[in-house]
Amino acid sequence: MQGLEGKRVVVTGGTSGIGEATSRRFLAEGARVTALAVGEDEVASAAVRIPGLEAHRCDVADRGQVEAAFAKLEGVDVLVANAGISIRKPFLEIDPADWQRVLDVNLTGVFHCAQVAARRMHAAGGGVILMTASTNGLTGHEYYADYNAAKAGVILLARTMARELAPTVRVNAVCPGYVLTPMQEAEYSPEMLAQVNASIPLGRHASPDEIAALFAFLASDDGAYFTGAVITVDGGETA
Repeated sequence: MQGLEGKRVVVTGGTSGIGEATSRRFLAEGARVTALAVGEDEVASAAVRIPGLEAHRCDVADRGQVEAAFAKLEGVDVLVANAGISIRKPFLEIDPADWQRVLDVNLTGVFHCAQVAARRMHAAGGGVILMTASTNGLTGHEYYADYNAAKAGVILLARTMARELAPTVRVNAVCPGYVLTPMQEAEYSPEMLAQVNASIPLGRHASPDEIAALFAFLASDDGAYFTGAVITVDGGETA
Protein backbone atom coordinates (compact mmCIF):
# COMPACT_ATOMS: atom_id res chain seq x y z
CA MET A 1 0.00 0.00 0.00
CA GLN A 2 1.14 3.56 -0.66
CA GLY A 3 1.83 6.00 2.16
CA LEU A 4 1.80 3.79 5.27
CA GLU A 5 5.55 3.74 5.90
CA GLY A 6 6.25 5.43 9.24
CA LYS A 7 2.60 6.18 10.01
CA ARG A 8 1.61 6.12 13.67
CA VAL A 9 -1.22 3.61 13.96
CA VAL A 10 -3.35 2.75 17.00
CA VAL A 11 -5.36 -0.48 16.94
CA THR A 12 -7.82 -1.12 19.76
CA GLY A 13 -8.24 -4.77 20.56
CA GLY A 14 -5.00 -5.04 18.64
CA THR A 15 -3.55 -8.12 20.36
CA SER A 16 -6.04 -10.80 19.24
CA GLY A 17 -8.36 -11.76 16.40
CA ILE A 18 -8.99 -9.16 13.71
CA GLY A 19 -7.07 -6.62 15.77
CA GLU A 20 -3.94 -8.76 15.96
CA ALA A 21 -4.05 -9.40 12.22
CA THR A 22 -4.46 -5.66 11.66
CA SER A 23 -1.52 -4.83 13.90
CA ARG A 24 0.62 -7.34 12.01
CA ARG A 25 -0.45 -5.97 8.61
CA PHE A 26 0.35 -2.35 9.47
CA LEU A 27 3.72 -3.41 10.89
CA ALA A 28 4.42 -5.24 7.63
CA GLU A 29 3.58 -2.02 5.78
CA GLY A 30 6.27 -0.19 7.77
CA ALA A 31 3.95 1.61 10.17
CA ARG A 32 4.59 2.18 13.87
CA VAL A 33 1.80 0.36 15.68
CA THR A 34 0.44 0.67 19.20
CA ALA A 35 -2.21 -1.79 20.37
CA LEU A 36 -4.66 -1.00 23.15
CA ALA A 37 -6.28 -4.04 24.74
CA VAL A 38 -7.89 -5.04 28.01
CA GLY A 39 -6.50 -8.57 28.36
CA GLU A 40 -3.55 -8.60 30.74
CA ASP A 41 -1.94 -11.77 29.35
CA GLU A 42 -2.47 -10.68 25.74
CA VAL A 43 -0.81 -7.33 26.37
CA ALA A 44 2.04 -8.82 28.39
CA SER A 45 2.91 -11.32 25.64
CA ALA A 46 2.23 -9.03 22.68
CA ALA A 47 5.80 -7.85 22.07
CA VAL A 48 7.02 -11.46 21.88
CA ARG A 49 4.14 -12.75 19.75
CA ILE A 50 4.03 -9.70 17.47
CA PRO A 51 7.56 -8.31 17.01
CA GLY A 52 7.64 -4.53 16.77
CA LEU A 53 4.28 -3.99 18.43
CA GLU A 54 3.90 -1.67 21.41
CA ALA A 55 0.95 -2.66 23.58
CA HIS A 56 -0.81 -1.01 26.52
CA ARG A 57 -3.69 -2.11 28.72
CA CYS A 58 -6.77 0.00 28.21
CA ASP A 59 -10.48 -0.54 28.70
CA VAL A 60 -11.93 1.53 25.87
CA ALA A 61 -15.20 1.89 27.79
CA ASP A 62 -13.34 3.99 30.39
CA ARG A 63 -12.76 7.54 29.09
CA GLY A 64 -10.00 8.18 31.61
CA GLN A 65 -8.06 5.12 30.50
CA VAL A 66 -8.47 6.08 26.84
CA GLU A 67 -7.19 9.62 27.41
CA ALA A 68 -4.26 8.30 29.46
CA ALA A 69 -3.34 5.81 26.73
CA PHE A 70 -3.36 8.43 23.98
CA ALA A 71 -1.38 10.82 26.18
CA LYS A 72 1.52 8.33 26.01
CA LEU A 73 1.68 8.70 22.21
CA GLU A 74 3.55 11.41 20.36
CA GLY A 75 0.79 11.47 17.79
CA VAL A 76 -1.65 9.35 15.82
CA ASP A 77 -2.15 9.20 12.07
CA VAL A 78 -4.48 6.20 11.88
CA LEU A 79 -6.93 4.77 14.40
CA VAL A 80 -8.51 1.37 13.89
CA ALA A 81 -11.29 1.28 16.49
CA ASN A 82 -11.72 -2.46 16.60
CA ALA A 83 -12.15 -3.54 20.24
CA GLY A 84 -15.38 -5.39 20.81
CA ILE A 85 -17.12 -8.10 22.79
CA SER A 86 -20.22 -10.22 22.26
CA ILE A 87 -22.45 -12.29 24.50
CA ARG A 88 -24.71 -14.79 22.71
CA LYS A 89 -28.14 -14.90 24.37
CA PRO A 90 -31.78 -14.85 23.30
CA PHE A 91 -33.27 -11.37 23.60
CA LEU A 92 -35.56 -12.41 26.46
CA GLU A 93 -32.57 -13.61 28.49
CA ILE A 94 -30.20 -10.67 28.08
CA ASP A 95 -29.12 -9.38 31.46
CA PRO A 96 -29.19 -5.56 31.71
CA ALA A 97 -25.61 -5.55 32.94
CA ASP A 98 -24.50 -7.54 29.89
CA TRP A 99 -26.47 -5.21 27.60
CA GLN A 100 -24.73 -2.20 29.12
CA ARG A 101 -21.26 -3.72 28.95
CA VAL A 102 -21.63 -4.66 25.27
CA LEU A 103 -22.78 -1.13 24.38
CA ASP A 104 -20.11 0.44 26.59
CA VAL A 105 -17.31 -1.41 24.78
CA ASN A 106 -18.67 -1.72 21.24
CA LEU A 107 -20.22 1.72 20.81
CA THR A 108 -19.21 4.09 23.60
CA GLY A 109 -15.66 2.74 23.48
CA VAL A 110 -15.48 3.52 19.77
CA PHE A 111 -16.78 7.03 20.50
CA HIS A 112 -14.16 7.61 23.22
CA CYS A 113 -11.24 6.49 21.06
CA ALA A 114 -12.51 8.20 17.91
CA GLN A 115 -13.09 11.53 19.60
CA VAL A 116 -9.74 11.58 21.41
CA ALA A 117 -7.93 10.57 18.20
CA ALA A 118 -9.93 12.95 15.99
CA ARG A 119 -9.08 15.94 18.16
CA ARG A 120 -5.40 15.15 17.80
CA MET A 121 -5.69 14.50 14.06
CA HIS A 122 -7.63 17.70 13.47
CA ALA A 123 -5.01 19.74 15.32
CA ALA A 124 -2.23 18.03 13.35
CA GLY A 125 -3.91 18.57 9.99
CA GLY A 126 -5.03 15.10 9.00
CA GLY A 127 -5.68 11.47 9.80
CA VAL A 128 -7.78 8.39 9.18
CA ILE A 129 -10.26 6.71 11.53
CA LEU A 130 -11.51 3.22 10.71
CA MET A 131 -14.14 1.36 12.70
CA THR A 132 -14.96 -2.33 12.92
CA ALA A 133 -18.72 -2.50 12.50
CA SER A 134 -20.43 -5.71 11.33
CA THR A 135 -23.04 -7.11 9.02
CA ASN A 136 -24.89 -7.54 12.34
CA GLY A 137 -25.34 -3.78 12.23
CA LEU A 138 -27.09 -4.04 8.87
CA THR A 139 -29.48 -6.96 9.35
CA GLY A 140 -31.08 -8.73 12.29
CA HIS A 141 -29.09 -11.66 13.66
CA GLU A 142 -30.77 -13.72 16.36
CA TYR A 143 -29.21 -13.92 19.84
CA TYR A 144 -27.12 -10.75 19.45
CA ALA A 145 -29.56 -7.90 20.05
CA ASP A 146 -27.09 -5.88 22.14
CA TYR A 147 -24.19 -6.48 19.74
CA ASN A 148 -26.36 -5.68 16.71
CA ALA A 149 -27.61 -2.43 18.23
CA ALA A 150 -24.08 -1.33 19.05
CA LYS A 151 -22.74 -2.11 15.58
CA ALA A 152 -25.63 -0.26 13.93
CA GLY A 153 -24.66 2.73 16.07
CA VAL A 154 -21.03 2.45 14.95
CA ILE A 155 -22.09 2.68 11.30
CA LEU A 156 -24.01 5.93 11.79
CA LEU A 157 -21.30 7.32 14.05
CA ALA A 158 -18.75 6.76 11.28
CA ARG A 159 -20.94 8.38 8.64
CA THR A 160 -21.69 11.39 10.82
CA MET A 161 -18.05 11.89 11.75
CA ALA A 162 -17.03 11.59 8.09
CA ARG A 163 -19.29 14.51 7.19
CA GLU A 164 -18.25 16.67 10.13
CA LEU A 165 -14.51 16.03 9.96
CA ALA A 166 -13.99 16.22 6.18
CA PRO A 167 -11.73 17.06 4.52
CA THR A 168 -9.17 16.85 7.34
CA VAL A 169 -9.99 13.42 8.75
CA ARG A 170 -11.35 10.48 6.76
CA VAL A 171 -13.70 8.08 8.56
CA ASN A 172 -14.94 4.70 7.31
CA ALA A 173 -16.68 1.65 8.75
CA VAL A 174 -15.92 -1.94 7.77
CA CYS A 175 -18.67 -4.54 8.17
CA PRO A 176 -17.21 -8.03 8.32
CA GLY A 177 -19.51 -11.01 8.13
CA TYR A 178 -18.37 -14.25 9.73
CA VAL A 179 -14.65 -14.17 10.58
CA LEU A 180 -12.85 -17.14 12.10
CA THR A 181 -11.50 -15.52 15.25
CA PRO A 182 -10.97 -16.95 18.76
CA MET A 183 -14.14 -15.11 19.85
CA GLN A 184 -16.14 -16.80 17.09
CA GLU A 185 -14.70 -20.25 17.84
CA ALA A 186 -15.49 -19.81 21.54
CA GLU A 187 -19.17 -19.13 20.82
CA TYR A 188 -19.80 -21.62 17.98
CA SER A 189 -19.39 -25.40 17.97
CA PRO A 190 -17.74 -27.06 14.94
CA GLU A 191 -21.21 -28.09 13.77
CA MET A 192 -22.46 -24.50 14.01
CA LEU A 193 -19.43 -23.24 12.08
CA ALA A 194 -20.05 -25.77 9.33
CA GLN A 195 -23.71 -24.73 9.14
CA VAL A 196 -22.69 -21.08 8.77
CA ASN A 197 -20.17 -21.93 6.04
CA ALA A 198 -22.90 -23.70 4.08
CA SER A 199 -24.96 -20.47 4.10
CA ILE A 200 -22.17 -18.26 2.68
CA PRO A 201 -21.78 -18.12 -1.12
CA LEU A 202 -17.99 -18.37 -0.86
CA GLY A 203 -18.43 -21.35 1.45
CA ARG A 204 -16.22 -20.26 4.34
CA HIS A 205 -15.52 -17.73 7.07
CA ALA A 206 -13.17 -14.86 6.32
CA SER A 207 -9.70 -14.96 7.81
CA PRO A 208 -8.68 -12.05 10.05
CA ASP A 209 -5.90 -11.26 7.55
CA GLU A 210 -8.50 -10.51 4.88
CA ILE A 211 -10.15 -7.88 7.08
CA ALA A 212 -6.74 -6.45 8.00
CA ALA A 213 -5.91 -6.02 4.32
CA LEU A 214 -9.00 -3.87 3.84
CA PHE A 215 -8.06 -1.69 6.81
CA ALA A 216 -4.58 -1.19 5.35
CA PHE A 217 -6.04 -0.18 1.98
CA LEU A 218 -8.49 2.29 3.52
CA ALA A 219 -5.75 3.90 5.61
CA SER A 220 -3.34 4.18 2.69
CA ASP A 221 -2.99 6.77 -0.03
CA ASP A 222 -4.55 4.19 -2.37
CA GLY A 223 -7.81 4.62 -0.45
CA ALA A 224 -7.63 8.41 -0.21
CA TYR A 225 -11.07 9.03 -1.74
CA PHE A 226 -12.89 6.81 0.74
CA THR A 227 -14.73 8.58 3.54
CA GLY A 228 -18.17 7.94 4.96
CA ALA A 229 -18.08 4.49 3.39
CA VAL A 230 -19.66 1.42 4.95
CA ILE A 231 -17.94 -1.54 3.34
CA THR A 232 -19.34 -5.06 3.65
CA VAL A 233 -16.87 -7.95 3.45
CA ASP A 234 -18.91 -11.09 4.01
CA GLY A 235 -18.30 -13.60 1.21
CA GLY A 236 -21.66 -12.73 -0.31
CA GLU A 237 -23.76 -13.60 2.75
CA THR A 238 -25.94 -10.46 2.71
CA ALA A 239 -26.34 -10.59 -1.08
